[in-house]
Amino acid sequence: MLTTNTTAALPEAWRGEFSVERARSWISERDAESPTLLAIDVASGCPVGLVIIFGEPLDRSTVDLRIGYLIAEQDWGKGLATELLAGLVAWARSQPSVHSVTGGVDPANLASARVLTKNGFDQVEDGEDGEDGDATYRLVIEHVDDAHG
Repeated sequence: MLTTNTTAALPEAWRGEFSVERARSWISERDAESPTLLAIDVASGCPVGLVIIFGEPLDRSTVDLRIGYLIAEQDWGKGLATELLAGLVAWARSQPSVHSVTGGVDPANLASARVLTKNGFDQVEDGEDGEDGDATYRLVIEHVDDAHG
């Protein structure tokens, strides 16, 4: 899953081909920083993607979830990223502490930008001024008030 093409938009130290050992080390390093979730295809039982989630505190009770994700190259174009993000957004709506979800996208990666906009994210920075060059997309979470539902 971690190939030259799937890691091309990641930070430079994370790019390139991964041996099994490098992949294990990389995932362990990400897990030490924040949760790294493995997306599994229910039908085949095979891994199809990764999601990295980092909670950036906004105040004492709320966070902005910073997310990164990648989909295995053989699974590009199948709608898996859209489905994966939809599930993450649904989960975030059930978490009272989550104020927003933010993701960065290489401006040239139009497919990934579409995944975010399909899931309700708005572009808040175009990437030209950012230090990493990514366009930033954010979704402010509207929580369902269970007391009135």
